[in-house]
Amino acid sequence: MDSTFELLPEHFLINPSLPIYEQFVGAIRERIVSGIIPPGSRLPSVRDLAAGRGVNPTTAARTYQELERMGLIVTYRGQGTFVTREESVIKDARRAIIRQAVQQFKDIAAALGLTAEQMLQFDEED
Repeated sequence: MDSTFELLPEHFLINPSLPIYEQFVGAIRERIVSGIIPPGSRLPSVRDLAAGRGVNPTTAARTYQELERMGLIVTYRGQGTFVTREESVIKDARRAIIRQAVQQFKDIAAALGLTAEQMLQFDEED
């Protein structure tokens, strides 16, 4: 495995109210689209991921299955699991994360009775 990156941040804390595999998927997806985990990087085995994070191997396998379904990783039998080299897949995942973040921002603004612009202006006032 390439030792120049960590699959999950060292300080990664598990939120007990969400499934662990979903949290792993989100964190790994963000690290792939940000370039922390470069295209073509070899990922640890399911067993190594599970042992390293103290989770059930089924959780680690489900994490990889979901990332593979998204097209962000590929598994080659007998060779291992790797981050995709397809830049378009990574760009699409990045766009999806951005859209979700913008929508969450708008939802919070609306819940506070503000527009997104008003929220941004508030930030500039400090």
